[in-house]
Amino acid sequence: MVNSVVEKDVTVEGNISSSKGSVEVRGRVVGDVSAQAVTVLQGGTVEGALNARSVTVEGAYSGQIQCEDLRLAASSQVRADVSAQTMSTENGAQLQGNIKVSSQAG
Repeated sequence: MVNSVVEKDVTVEGNISSSKGSVEVRGRVVGDVSAQAVTVLQGGTVEGALNARSVTVEGAYSGQIQCEDLRLAASSQVRADVSAQTMSTENGAQLQGNIKVSSQAG
């Protein structure tokens, strides 16, 4: 699997798509992100739609999430409409929005 990284000092304005790999966001993305796996690391920010099999948020996110597996770390700050098949949250995670978790997410 190919791994793409948006580093801390980088801001991307536009959409990111990786059909076979994962995307890690340490910096800032203003746009949609689509990949097999998306991770918004602590200190990272995404404003836009996330579409992936697996989404992990440790940083800040606002938009819409569609995934199979969503994981929210204690440090996450999420304002989103969520559609997922499974979701796990650590104590302290912040989530505001509409949430749909079911085996038929989408």
